[in-house]
Amino acid sequence: MVPSYTATHANAAFDFTAWMQMQLTDVEKALDAFLLASAHRADEQDAPASLIDPMRYAVLDGGKRLRPLLVLAAHDAVASSGTPCAAAAMRAACAVELIHAYSLVHDDMPCMDNDVLRRGKPTVHVQYGEASALLAGDALQALAFELLTPQDTSVPAIVQAQLCALLARAAGCAGMAGGQAIDLASVGVKLSQSTLRHMHQLKTGALLKGSVLMGAASAQADDTVLQALAVYGEALGLAFQVVDDILDATADSATLGKTAGKDALQEKPTYVSIMGLEASQAYAAGLLQQALNALDGLALPHDDGLRALAHMVVHRAS
Repeated sequence: MVPSYTATHANAAFDFTAWMQMQLTDVEKALDAFLLASAHRADEQDAPASLIDPMRYAVLDGGKRLRPLLVLAAHDAVASSGTPCAAAAMRAACAVELIHAYSLVHDDMPCMDNDVLRRGKPTVHVQYGEASALLAGDALQALAFELLTPQDTSVPAIVQAQLCALLARAAGCAGMAGGQAIDLASVGVKLSQSTLRHMHQLKTGALLKGSVLMGAASAQADDTVLQALAVYGEALGLAFQVVDDILDATADSATLGKTAGKDALQEKPTYVSIMGLEASQAYAAGLLQQALNALDGLALPHDDGLRALAHMVVHRAS
């Protein structure tokens, strides 16, 4: 359920539900178009449908699209003071979702988390086989960077370079992939809260923070704005994982759209296992306030989307 949200600091009420539905519709159309174009190129090169079909299965018709929403909300927030580029923002939104989708495909495989349910349907390797899932994930990652480097003049070269750098850092060994490596090495290991925080800052937080920064970069935000939005993105990214741990311990699989209770079953360290449920809930609330405080310091006139998304992350039910 989407929480109600009213912008009390702006001249008029912000309709978060209407804004989000409009953005989600645009993102879904763009993802479908980009994947369709990729399929057409593959046909020209006689690439097998065994690659294209699992790519589409992994990306379309499912997921919260939180990362694209963060890109677009950050672009909106910065647009009035920066140099907005809607084409760059949409390409960045789709690129970060492709990276997220590829990571889920790989994370669900038997060599990683070995999960059979994702977004309420069988995982890609269950549906198409392990080899096809592995290759589909690889292809989605490559397509993400292709989207950020269009051959026309729709996105300035300097913006292309900045977006590629931000996404690569967020997804690589000092980001999402590095966090997953720590996670795999931590099964059955008792971690301190600081070590757990570091793992999730990389595994989950880096791509969420990167999404915010990519949205701001698509509007060519200055360093002061980028630094403040980095604080917002870091707090939000960590809050997302804390809530994820809470939901894994309290919700059922039908609600989550993925296997509930998996972390405890696999003896993975979580915020709930280390801090307890009530302390984890209080921690998430504190992180939400940190994110909102970062926005308060910037006083951007159109940051309502970022504020609403922060509330949604902490108060979500799945």
